[in-house]
Amino acid sequence: MRKKIIVIGGGPAGMMAAIRAAQLGCEVILLEKNPALGRKLLLSGKGRCNLTNFCDLDSFLRRFSHQGDFLRSAFKKFFNQDIIDFFQRRGLRLKIERQNRVFPATDCAESVVEVLKKELSKNKVKIIYRCGLFRPIIKENSVKGVLLKDGQFLPADALILATGGISYSFTGSSGYGINLARRLGHKIIPLRPGLVPLKTRQRYPLEGLTLKNIRLKFSNSETKIISGIGELLFTQDGISGPLVLSLSAKVVDWLEEKKPVYVEIDLKPALSKEELDVRLLREFSLQPKKSLKVILKNLLPKRLIKLFLEISDINPLRKANQITRKERESLISLMKSWRLDITGARPIEEAMVTRGGVCLKQIDPRTMESRLIKGLYFAGEMIDIDADTGGFNLQAAFSTGYLAGESSALKPGDTLPISRKGLPNDLMNK
Repeated sequence: MRKKIIVIGGGPAGMMAAIRAAQLGCEVILLEKNPALGRKLLLSGKGRCNLTNFCDLDSFLRRFSHQGDFLRSAFKKFFNQDIIDFFQRRGLRLKIERQNRVFPATDCAESVVEVLKKELSKNKVKIIYRCGLFRPIIKENSVKGVLLKDGQFLPADALILATGGISYSFTGSSGYGINLARRLGHKIIPLRPGLVPLKTRQRYPLEGLTLKNIRLKFSNSETKIISGIGELLFTQDGISGPLVLSLSAKVVDWLEEKKPVYVEIDLKPALSKEELDVRLLREFSLQPKKSLKVILKNLLPKRLIKLFLEISDINPLRKANQITRKERESLISLMKSWRLDITGARPIEEAMVTRGGVCLKQIDPRTMESRLIKGLYFAGEMIDIDADTGGFNLQAAFSTGYLAGESSALKPGDTLPISRKGLPNDLMNK
């Protein structure tokens, strides 16, 4: 008799869990609260879907904010090369871009969702849409099934919760599964925003301006964090962009500790203050009769020129040969360490990922099964793992989903079905 598996949540973790369990011969039902699958997945990578990152395992684990080692078993079971093979064997070409980020060649997240939907159909996974409310039936500390809102009972040998966090709440991520896990006795690490824009005290008219090839240094009263070289985007009430998002988790922690936080923007990280001064002097000597605002076009975006001159209290029409050393030093200081005070973060609903969730100590990392309830598994963003941008979070969702699906499908003592090519099911032809 086939095992019956119920998966809650039609995101990347839930879809992969359902696919893997069905591949191993289980009767699988996938419950999704939305009228369609992969709603949040369609937004990932700005709609292009950054599937994974093609760096090595240890480098990958270091990109997680804490306890990345918890994922080692899941990644050894199903990692970046496996997800690449999974999609390419199903006709979706992928490409590797800068910083080892992997995208579909179509540059369209919808093509990723379509592959997953076809695989669910191929493996005869039953999908019930608009199914937002349910109650797990637990007897003698073991999963027996799910009771739906309409009173229908679905028997199950295992239940996989993959309902996501509460970030991007407009996609349906309400935290329902996390609250359910709490009611079932699991400890929940407080939910906090990850990969989130930050708010600043200074509100300059710079919304939409992107600064490229810059470096950031976040500081509080005790510690500093220095970014790599990258991009920053000004928003209506603060800053965003890859550099900000990548370091936002630590900044949010500092803010929760009530520590004053500020960021210094280095617009010219390739030049020291001395080198920048030499360049300015050279520009001034070559164009002594030109106005300062004209000369600075070679060094700064137009919107920053006006702002920096206002901050330095310098008339933009002043000629280069009229600029004093003190005024020149003021401009250089702004270019090398322009300070903005961080006052908070945007709400968690606007964050790209949710930090916190089901406590890792109550999940077996070798199977994703709850240590408290037999037959209950967790996958994806609802567990207490989060990472940097670059495909790391999505790989974690696919990997934990795959492991949960496989673990729930196997009985004690079972071994994986072996294909005629000598490899377990979906890992053939690698």
